[in-house]
Amino acid sequence: MRRVIVVGAGAAGSMAAIFAATGGADTLLLERTRDGGRKILISGGGRCNVLPSRVDESRFVTDSSPNLLKKIVRAWPLAEQRAFFEDTLGIPLEEETESLKLFPASHKARDVRDGLLDYARRVGVRMRMESRVIDIAPVDGGWEVALDDGTVLKADAVIIATGGLSVPNTGSDGAGLNMLKALGHTMHPTYAALTPLTTTDAAFNDLSGISLTVALTAKSAKQQATWRGGFLFTHHGYSGPSVLNVSHVAVRTRAGHAPAAKVQVQWTALGEKEWEEALKPHGARTVTGALRAELPDRLASALLAKANVEPTRPLTELRRDERLRLIDTLVRGDLPWQGDEGYKKAEVMGGGVALSEIDPRTMESRRHKGLFLCGEVLDAFGPIGGYNFMWAWATGRSAGVAAAVRDIP
Repeated sequence: MRRVIVVGAGAAGSMAAIFAATGGADTLLLERTRDGGRKILISGGGRCNVLPSRVDESRFVTDSSPNLLKKIVRAWPLAEQRAFFEDTLGIPLEEETESLKLFPASHKARDVRDGLLDYARRVGVRMRMESRVIDIAPVDGGWEVALDDGTVLKADAVIIATGGLSVPNTGSDGAGLNMLKALGHTMHPTYAALTPLTTTDAAFNDLSGISLTVALTAKSAKQQATWRGGFLFTHHGYSGPSVLNVSHVAVRTRAGHAPAAKVQVQWTALGEKEWEEALKPHGARTVTGALRAELPDRLASALLAKANVEPTRPLTELRRDERLRLIDTLVRGDLPWQGDEGYKKAEVMGGGVALSEIDPRTMESRRHKGLFLCGEVLDAFGPIGGYNFMWAWATGRSAGVAAAVRDIP
């Protein structure tokens, strides 16, 4: 029987182990924490956004070939993934229609984590928790996996599903990345993605707790990302789906010597023409009254201050230059930012092993036969909303299926 070791019991690793075992392999799952799947437990505010309800492949981000990425994602279509959770694991999913997300009907992330690991045990996966892998090495046509307690395990194939660098308190320490780099794999620069941005700008200091829907655009010399969605003022800056989904553009400009990315915000659904109409004279209405009809009071005051417009000015007395300056602030205002929350708050890591280093059908390394890669160690991530779990499930399944096969054509 083919022996397969899976390193990492998170989303990708648990899925890889399941499919390796159901493919007939003697499968051992190694996990450095005592329980595994901790990112699953904290995802979706403890509810676990298992999958998106529909997929836009263009939303994925990679420095590798987008065509390779699409081949990998399409290997296990969304409908089949949903069926696996509902029919095989017995975890019914329900759609949150406004956000296009699929959650377990119980709204308990623990049901997803436990369901995966329990099913893995039922199909024969052996598990060894609190086992830290310190090295993997090809030996005599197979593999040796060294643990920090001195144990050396032998296998015909190894699946690396160790995750990246995001949310380190869940057990992600980058060890797998270091081992893959030592084995000669090409690594694209890693960075915190889907992370809040921070600011020291005094204009927004008193807005913590305000939330609304905005459209954000982050633009650098090399990248641009736009997202419309929830926005939250925090004690340190900004968060919410719109911020997280464009943050990678800003974060990456901090790593080098390039100019900082520019982040612009459209604060409401109103465009220039709509604001032109809204700011036309209307009885005794003031400019503050016009803004408060569309925006939270404190934010309206802050934006008037940024536009240098007197808040008590009646609309009948609003000068043309003030109106144009205010509309510009409302429709494409600069969002000041100076930093980010980094890996501590990042939902995922960007960068990682180049997709050209793996066979997109099998997830097998092109540099080492019998070595398979899946999940966050690979150079790809998607927006919040289940995309990154979908990537983990798909790559984990492909790796598990292929690792169980003795001779891959």
